[in-house]
Amino acid sequence: MTVDFTQRRIKMVDGQLRTTDVNDARVLDAFLAVPREEFVPRAKRELAYIDEDIEVSPAGRDAGMPRFLMEPSPFGRLVQLAEVRPTDFVLDIGCATGYSAAVLSRLASSVVALESDPELAQQATETLSRLGFDNVAVVEGPLNQGCPAEAPYDVILLGGAVDEIPETLFAQLRDGGRLVAVTGEGLAGVAQVFLKSGEIVSGRRVFNAAVRRLPGFERSPEFVF
Repeated sequence: MTVDFTQRRIKMVDGQLRTTDVNDARVLDAFLAVPREEFVPRAKRELAYIDEDIEVSPAGRDAGMPRFLMEPSPFGRLVQLAEVRPTDFVLDIGCATGYSAAVLSRLASSVVALESDPELAQQATETLSRLGFDNVAVVEGPLNQGCPAEAPYDVILLGGAVDEIPETLFAQLRDGGRLVAVTGEGLAGVAQVFLKSGEIVSGRRVFNAAVRRLPGFERSPEFVF
């Protein structure tokens, strides 16, 4: 039986994004334009549009932590929160197989997709190239260091939950730039947007979000005397 992924994509947008307050027309169009099934393991293609995270890399390959394609709804809300403009230069941290970078590339001028897992980085490069997303460059490196060589960025989006956001990432924002991230784990996770104005970075909490963790952003242990 042939699976109609186009219809599943439409149902994802109508049933998972619109119903959770993702209503920006450009964001919805970006999700409709990207074939999510191309960015999941072949054995899981029929699950590409379910409203759950999809594992794309097993534990042990990257800091002992499995990696996931984020559930569509929270990812859509994070993208909408970033308010990506057509002229923006975006850093996508933790791009995994490249799906998040593909969606962002439909909204921005260009995207740097940072990935720490070599196999995922290679897979993202190949898939994005094959599908014609030619305004995305995949870079391999530690996620918590960002990509200072290409900075500054108008938008930085972290594709998973973190304990804390390193100052080095804020330093890579352009004046007027936005950083969007989920801090905290599980039901304690909160989506936040940070705005840089001059040398000042201010943040606000926007919505609760339970998303999978990104490796490398663990809070430093505190010494107790």
